[in-house]
Amino acid sequence: MRTRFGSMLAAMLLVFSFLAATAHAQQGTAAVPGAAPAAVAAPAAALAAPAAPVSTVSAGDTAWVLAASALVLLMTPGLAFFYGGLVRKKNVLSILMQCFIVICLVSIQWVLFGYSLAFGPDVKGIIGNLDWAFLRHVGGDPFAGYSATIPHSVFMIFQAMFAVITPALILGAFAERMKFSAFCLFIVLWATFVYDPVAHWVWGLGGFLSRSDAAGNPTAGALDFAGGTVVHINAGIAALVSALLLGKRVGRSSPPHNLPFAVLGAGLLWFGWFGFNAGSALAANGLAGNAFVTTHIATAAAGLGWVLCDWFYHRRATTLGVISGAVAGLVAITPACGFVSPMNAIWIGLGAALVCWIAVTIVKAKLGYDDSLDAFGVHGVGGMFGALATGIFAEKAVNGCDGLLYGNPAQFLWQVKAVAVTVVYSAVVSFILFKVVDKLVGLRVSEHEERVGLDLTQHKEAGYTMLE
Repeated sequence: MRTRFGSMLAAMLLVFSFLAATAHAQQGTAAVPGAAPAAVAAPAAALAAPAAPVSTVSAGDTAWVLAASALVLLMTPGLAFFYGGLVRKKNVLSILMQCFIVICLVSIQWVLFGYSLAFGPDVKGIIGNLDWAFLRHVGGDPFAGYSATIPHSVFMIFQAMFAVITPALILGAFAERMKFSAFCLFIVLWATFVYDPVAHWVWGLGGFLSRSDAAGNPTAGALDFAGGTVVHINAGIAALVSALLLGKRVGRSSPPHNLPFAVLGAGLLWFGWFGFNAGSALAANGLAGNAFVTTHIATAAAGLGWVLCDWFYHRRATTLGVISGAVAGLVAITPACGFVSPMNAIWIGLGAALVCWIAVTIVKAKLGYDDSLDAFGVHGVGGMFGALATGIFAEKAVNGCDGLLYGNPAQFLWQVKAVAVTVVYSAVVSFILFKVVDKLVGLRVSEHEERVGLDLTQHKEAGYTMLE
């Protein structure tokens, strides 16, 4: 009975729907004299209807930026091996642990609020607001202001890898003498109060050094393709401040305990840096190709340049020299890789080798500060040189902007401004943060702990098993 009643009800609803549709079609035809019959008008209306929106996400660009993100992540473990091989064997695990914990700490800070501060909607050119905190509005659709062909979430995670490695660079200056608790607290504070604001100034829409206003329109600003200012100058200056505040290490400094580790780390850095630089094109295109090529060429030139400096000064070519030169070249080409030609990348690499070699070999010895692993000498000095060189060698034919060498001195002045602002801000705020951390938990381990080594005193582990 219920089945019959349901069938009758369905039939009645179908009839009423048909009658209503017919009446509506007749009214529409009568209202417009000469209108086409319904059978003809329906296809015409279908043709006139707007097409469904087509996604602007490019599978190729997305795949490349995801791969580049993984390459940049690899750089932090690479840095761990590079730094870890250069310290004394009693401190190797402390370096590996510090680099690894940075990945954990900064990744969480980034998704909670760091990304929003660095790239969120602009507040007076100084900082992003918290609209994107907890990744609100950061999903699978592109945000055209930063990249129109990859999901917003992919752009976010790519930038997260930059946020991770930048504070890790600083530890090269205070290696072997900072408390682990102080390190963790400092890293979170520094990422929040130094890295995020500087990233917004240079890369965020509306940042006062950025090349885009808050609406995404092009403006005059500093050139920094992949982080010469945001990453290397920023971290390098903080590294110098830490070396000056903490003072020299206890005991006689010794040669690297494991150069093969350091060579492995340098190789991983070189490999990962292609994601760092070429990935910053945010697309699988010619600009990414140019960044890839210039990165490799400058790095090779810098490695060769450092070897030549060692050869002339010390009468020996050293393994430590070639890997230090390669890293200096990577640092210097970072802001320039998407703006200069491969031939000019050679000059940037050679120049970086020379100025960083002087900073590490001569200036540090004369001034007497203990920059343990030359974080300032390579990243700070190399970053400043690279940022200025970008303003000299940039070519419109490569990426729409000429530098000083090609008739645009205004761009060089923008580079000088960005370097000066970043140096002052990073130095002052890093100093304040170190002092705050020192008051809260103390910065430096005791002399006894330092003599024993941070592996045992901070982590109760040893990097090597020694048989007596």
